[in-house]
Amino acid sequence: MAQSHADRLRFANREIAEQGKLDLVDQVFSPDYVLHAGGKLWTGTPFVRTFIRQLRTAIPDLRVVKLEILLEKGRTVAWQRTLRGTHTAALKGIPASGRKVEWIDMLVTRFEGGKIAEEWAASELAAELFAKQ
Repeated sequence: MAQSHADRLRFANREIAEQGKLDLVDQVFSPDYVLHAGGKLWTGTPFVRTFIRQLRTAIPDLRVVKLEILLEKGRTVAWQRTLRGTHTAALKGIPASGRKVEWIDMLVTRFEGGKIAEEWAASELAAELFAKQ
């Protein structure tokens, strides 16, 4: 039985984001993956591996505590997730705070050939890390 797009997102968050299984990136993400976030574009599976490695280094106990599918239509899924963890190392120039952090990401994900091909994301992460610095 084929996995739904929502199931693929849950799998990616559990196995790659939470557990750091970077060897699964090529199974989940298209080699031509594109992320639109913060007015910038990032591309390719090497970017995905680098970003996950940086995030898990800065927040090693990272957990996706809630994942909610807002709309699934055709090859596109609108969804949000709540993440939580302890900020123990610098991330993108933001020094470690030692604090427990929690933030929400909102995403629209487009699938192609069963893989994540393109995403548009808005995240509260930077605001949360800068809070109470």
